[in-house]
Amino acid sequence: MLDQLMQLVKENAGEAVISNPAIPNEKNNEAIQTIAGSVFNNLKGQAGAGMLDSVLDMFKGGTGSSASQISQNLTSGAAGDLISKLGIDKATATNIVNQVVPVVMSKLVGKTNDPNDKSIDIEGVIGSLTGKGGGDVLGSLKGLFGGK
Repeated sequence: MLDQLMQLVKENAGEAVISNPAIPNEKNNEAIQTIAGSVFNNLKGQAGAGMLDSVLDMFKGGTGSSASQISQNLTSGAAGDLISKLGIDKATATNIVNQVVPVVMSKLVGKTNDPNDKSIDIEGVIGSLTGKGGGDVLGSLKGLFGGK
């Protein structure tokens, strides 16, 4: 999943990262890696902290308060990581992640739910986030996905 996140961040980093004068060109890859790593680690942390149902709800396209809270945690975590690793100011970091993270997550959710896209599936997401094979966890959470 981290590879897919990294690719999606690269594909969607244009204006926010690549063309941003606050990020020197030699730091573009570091910024992309920081954003992708932060999103992944934040999702993994939330899944491990008893919020797996909320994370999975977000991956099935949920827009409720739990999905909103997950999204807020992702953007604030990524902004904090950009500040600490690249030394950019808070407003710039917040602006960058507000441009990149929602688009990346929307595309990741779309890929996860697209039966024609085999690059990532919900079992792979669960396995990546929990460190377990997705099948057992998925079996216990079938109700969240309409029995699929």
